[in-house]
Amino acid sequence: MNVGRGYMKKQKTIVYKISDNTMNEMKEYFEDKKRLKTPPYAIFQADEADTVVTLYESGKVMFQGISADIDAAMWKERESFLNNGKVVTELTKDKKKDKKDKKDDYDRLDYYFINSIGSDEVGTGDYFGPIIVASAFVKKSDISFLEDLGVRDSKKVTDEKIIKIAPDIIKRIPHSIIILDNENYNKNYSTDINMNKIKAILHNKALLTLLNKDSYNYDMIVVDQFVNKTKYFEYLKGNPNVVRNITFTTKAEDKCLSVACASIISRYLFLKEINRLSKELQITIPKGAGTEVDKVGKEIVAKYGKEKLYSISKMNFKNTAKILD
Repeated sequence: MNVGRGYMKKQKTIVYKISDNTMNEMKEYFEDKKRLKTPPYAIFQADEADTVVTLYESGKVMFQGISADIDAAMWKERESFLNNGKVVTELTKDKKKDKKDKKDDYDRLDYYFINSIGSDEVGTGDYFGPIIVASAFVKKSDISFLEDLGVRDSKKVTDEKIIKIAPDIIKRIPHSIIILDNENYNKNYSTDINMNKIKAILHNKALLTLLNKDSYNYDMIVVDQFVNKTKYFEYLKGNPNVVRNITFTTKAEDKCLSVACASIISRYLFLKEINRLSKELQITIPKGAGTEVDKVGKEIVAKYGKEKLYSISKMNFKNTAKILD
């Protein structure tokens, strides 16, 4: 089965510090190539073919992209010419925390300025409501649109904000949605089919569904890492159709816009389902799996009987024993 015509490109990130006269020349050179928005403490961020150039107030300049080494080399030569042969070297940091911060910043850029497909799920930690997995395709030309909406990790965006911006994302961004309702979850969950296996199956299905809609020109498929790569594909063993060219990374929603979009879409649909369920039962249904869930669960059992839990909750959660005690 055709799962898309993606191709991988090697993203590079190079950073060094330049002098004031080179900074002035860069500002003039990139005047017509600047992006409307800049990162914190940056003088500008600009596009130079396949390279994103960011100049910071501190004098540090970052080149990120497929041709970053070419553009970085060009400006190194310019720095040397303007400053009597001065040689600049790529910046490194000694402290462990600084190294980690630098790696995280670079890591985020590697996933950000690309054409990407990402998937994310919601509901796996909630006692009430379904599990929803969404996949989304984001082009580099969509980045400004999504930044204007304030898209980032949906876990850091309020529910009110998600309800407001999700319809615009759904309208513009190609996506697919897979929903596992509670009855089917309870019927299939077992010691052999645990939560991580269910997530792997749903992610694979969402990605296949999206990829079969069109031949997307993507650089990378990104999934938030909930198990290691080997285990993920082990869960899918026996499935004849598996998307394999996946990049797994932690905190993917915060690094990759396609994962952030998938996260917001799935969260939006989950919130709508919780709202529908609250109206149907005439009881406000809480999210999560805390003590408030136990309290509401007891109220539902008293009003509708314990059989009702099977169709609205995940029966393997410890909340069930507390509710029925």
